[in-house]
Amino acid sequence: MSNAVETGNAAQRGADMEPVQLGIGLSAVIVSVKDKVPFVLTVPQKVPDELSGLPSGPFDPRVHRTFELGLRAFVEEQTALHIGHVEQLYTFGDRDRYSLARVGEPHMVSVGYLALTRQTPESERLLARQGARWRPWYDFFPWEDWRGGQPKMLEEIIHPSMETFSKAPDDDAKTYHELSRKDRYQLAFGVGSLKWDEERVLDRYELLYGSGLMREALRDKQPTALERSTLPDLGEGLAHDHRRILATALSRLRAKLKYRPVVFELMPPEFTLTDLQQTVEAISGRHIHKQNFRRLVETGQLVEQTGRTSTATGGRPAALYRFRRDILKERPAPGLRVSLL
Repeated sequence: MSNAVETGNAAQRGADMEPVQLGIGLSAVIVSVKDKVPFVLTVPQKVPDELSGLPSGPFDPRVHRTFELGLRAFVEEQTALHIGHVEQLYTFGDRDRYSLARVGEPHMVSVGYLALTRQTPESERLLARQGARWRPWYDFFPWEDWRGGQPKMLEEIIHPSMETFSKAPDDDAKTYHELSRKDRYQLAFGVGSLKWDEERVLDRYELLYGSGLMREALRDKQPTALERSTLPDLGEGLAHDHRRILATALSRLRAKLKYRPVVFELMPPEFTLTDLQQTVEAISGRHIHKQNFRRLVETGQLVEQTGRTSTATGGRPAALYRFRRDILKERPAPGLRVSLL
């Protein structure tokens, strides 16, 4: 009986609606850190007047044997870079996620990937020829950088707006596991007795988008809880939903710092402990107590001295270290569980 009903419903839906065509897109968040600044690689879009975006392209099974091979092909074509290890982030399939989609075009489902690399003079020349650019990721998420204390825009813009948003009619609570807008706001932004959690980058972005504070929401003509004639300056936008994909990558990377030694993929073969600390701070967006950090790194046996020193800062020679790869065989989760201040 139930099968017949389901078949009948499916037949009715087929009579009332045109079949939806789906396409698969592949997007890469490529991250590097240089001079205490975390960067993400962006490329120009083919559509005139569109914002820059992440390296991306449509998966074609006739050309690409796997998603990853397709992704690598797009990255090389658009940036001339050969990336190393990549990991899959998430599959993004929300309706209207491609803001410039035309009638009759397939609905694009995008598979996001994260890659870590280091900037070199040669890579800079390759990128320049392709029109690709390294952009500081805090240009897109300025409220996420707490290294100099709480960003002013939180108190001046975000918190007042989100307080108003949390009091608006809340018809979507069940979508978020019964949490109200107020609960989600307080949890994401560390309000009241809660603390700021640097890993909740995506939660914060999605709340700002849903409230109408993000320029992408205005561009996408999404219904929002806050009516505004002008938008506050809350960072630069990216093409399509690429800022959401980037937020997902930042959440993942900040979390992985604590249980995997991913930070060393961003470091040169030899580095000082100050270099390492500043790289961790750049990614996490938080200041770290110097002595606690050094004690944790050394007692955790994540690094070993090379016997050489660096005088790059002009002060006292600093010992050079390298990642101790044997730790991968000794412990299942050798991350940096540092205390963030």
